[in-house]
Amino acid sequence: MPRLSVFRSGRHIYAQVFSPNLERVLASASTLESGVGGGRNIASAAEVGERVAKRSLDAGIEAVAFDHSGYKYHGRIKALADGARGAGLKF
Repeated sequence: MPRLSVFRSGRHIYAQVFSPNLERVLASASTLESGVGGGRNIASAAEVGERVAKRSLDAGIEAVAFDHSGYKYHGRIKALADGARGAGLKF
């Protein structure tokens, strides 16, 4: 199953969907992209979740395993997950 991996820094949040064998990145999004807010807030994280979900669905990926990389599931991490689910990605 493809894996949605999240990395959070003090300023930005990044999301990547890896192939099942973890050799290729199939879709990605981050707060560094134009059109996404400053990156330090929940709204920006939700926008990243929506973007990575849309790109995953365009690549034919409908379901992923969510890997929050040891970060607690609240705040920006939860907002990213909710944004991805809201855009149609299943996990």
